Amino acid sequence: MEHENATHALAALGHGTRLSVFRLLVQAGRGGRLAGDLAQALSLPGATLSFHLKALGAAGLITAEQNGRTIRYRADFDAMNALVGYLTENCCADDATRCATPTACPP
Repeated sequence: MEHENATHALAALGHGTRLSVFRLLVQAGRGGRLAGDLAQALSLPGATLSFHLKALGAAGLITAEQNGRTIRYRADFDAMNALVGYLTENCCADDATRCATPTACPP
């Protein structure tokens, strides 16, 4: 992951609502969640949720799939794992034996 991409992703996740949305999508797994379900789970108006989903999408952290009148959102696990990898790539001054075992979501 490039430094600039990591900066955008971290900025997007730096907002409490967007972090909550992203965590719900991670918890949902590969199946994702419908926009209406996200709005209900977080008690957000549709326009507010849409604003935050757009920011997460622009940061490359989520994907959207439209099916008729509904949109299903999914966490981009590859992007999430790349961000975690970027943050930990120089862990413990390149002495991996001093670092905790890194974990990643399975593909």
